[in-house]
Amino acid sequence: MGLLENTGQPVARGADLEKFPSGELRKRPYTDFLQPVSPVANDDSSVDEGQSMKPSKDQTHRKLKPRHIQLIGIGGTIGTALSSFILAVTISMAEMVTYLPISSPFIRFAGRYVDEAFGVATGYNFFVFEAAMVPFEIVACNVIIHYWSDIVPAAGIITIVLVLYGAINFFAVKWYGESEFWLALGKALLIIGLIIFTFVTMLGGNPLGDRYGFRHWREPGAFAEFYKTGDLGRFLGFLQCMILASFTIAGPDYVSMAAGETENPRYVLPRAFNAVFYRLTAFFVLGSLCVGIVVPYDDKTMSDAFKKGLPGAAASPYVVAMDRLQIKVLPHIVNAMVLGAAFSAGNSYVYCASRSLFGLALEGKAPRIFTKCNRNGVPIYCVSLVLLIALLSFLQVSNEASVVLDCFLNFFAVAFTYTRFMKALDAQGVSRDSLPYKGFFQPYLAYYACAGTLIMAFVGGYTVFLPGNWSIPTFLFSYTMIGLCPVLFFGWKLSKKTKWFKPHEVDLFKDVAEIDEYTKNFVPAPPRTLSGSIWMDEFAPLKYAYVEN
Repeated sequence: MGLLENTGQPVARGADLEKFPSGELRKRPYTDFLQPVSPVANDDSSVDEGQSMKPSKDQTHRKLKPRHIQLIGIGGTIGTALSSFILAVTISMAEMVTYLPISSPFIRFAGRYVDEAFGVATGYNFFVFEAAMVPFEIVACNVIIHYWSDIVPAAGIITIVLVLYGAINFFAVKWYGESEFWLALGKALLIIGLIIFTFVTMLGGNPLGDRYGFRHWREPGAFAEFYKTGDLGRFLGFLQCMILASFTIAGPDYVSMAAGETENPRYVLPRAFNAVFYRLTAFFVLGSLCVGIVVPYDDKTMSDAFKKGLPGAAASPYVVAMDRLQIKVLPHIVNAMVLGAAFSAGNSYVYCASRSLFGLALEGKAPRIFTKCNRNGVPIYCVSLVLLIALLSFLQVSNEASVVLDCFLNFFAVAFTYTRFMKALDAQGVSRDSLPYKGFFQPYLAYYACAGTLIMAFVGGYTVFLPGNWSIPTFLFSYTMIGLCPVLFFGWKLSKKTKWFKPHEVDLFKDVAEIDEYTKNFVPAPPRTLSGSIWMDEFAPLKYAYVEN
């Protein structure tokens, strides 16, 4: 079979497309716009099992299996988050990424579907966010370990964590996937266990026999006042909790960053994105309810733990509740699993930061050296730079400032890029029904996500403007990227004279033919591990079959 290859320009534009008598464009499957040509040699001649046929610059390997992607999604999304905004972003991202699952997709889509300058601003914003979080998570690991003992010096713990991150991320991507599989599984077990703990103890299943139920919702109440009293104070308290909780938002961006290294992405990614909705419901909603049930918001022990900066899980509402109920062993188990969660978070930040820089380099927006990969398909110079930034952890950076590091601009960029993608599909007569994944309520969900994430980006650090609350670190973490992104955008646009693409000018078909060919000819390799045998890779042998739209 000849390879379907795109020349880099769409074969039809709005004026050339077939129209109905009414003047409306006749929508056709995207495959109608790809031209069959003679097979073309690919510079990446060592295409082994699970590897996609890719442009020669992209030397990464498709080694992440379905179970890896599913658990990366689970691990990335555990926490309390703004689920409705993230659900809207997830649906928007899923449609674009499953159509064209390439390395660093949403960063490169921003440059292809909107403006090259928009892609630069989006890419560097995401890279800075991910790379800056690595030292915070390393310091968090050190703090968590000191919950048990401070015998081991901080420098020793930080060095060990850095070496482990390097060992995992310098070798084949499958080792990252394997490590995240087990770490994310631990996260899932942790949150499930805490939900069960809450249910059992609130009904009296504890050493004290205290059937506390929803007592704390009545006294002192469900909503804490913040800065002001009355309804305004309760609203400000709710808003502040939502802002702090947004620090743990992740999931759709983590799944999408792995698109270029995922086996059979057209099958795996839609299921991973779909599962985010159920995890948002199960983990976020139930987890938030449990936190409010186990302890009152004015608990003195918890307040003192925060004020004194006690290490590890000592300030966790669950651990405070366990101590109050005289449960002796569980706090140590929770602290151990929280340590695994913190290590996993830093590991994911290293991966996402390195792949975002790799994506920028592939598009010519970062030095070419960052496109270089080792024989295992790992962008070694990108990983090296991220780990160099991680050396800041030796300065023992405070974890308090990190909670307001702005991540909403990333999600705004995804949602806005999707609106341009959808307009391009419509202008060029491409039927959304032919796409591997079609989101619902679009483009309205994308508009909702744009508005919501942009608002949250600006209100994220509002407390610094309250009388007596001014904090330079908080202000910088909250608003630096909001000011820097326009500088990056206009700086690149003016220097490179880039163009804001009109819908009919967007190239929707670059690299699509290679993905189609790979999907049609994909044959899964037999599992080599016990986990691969018992997980979903083997549940449905025919599931990898390609189905024509």
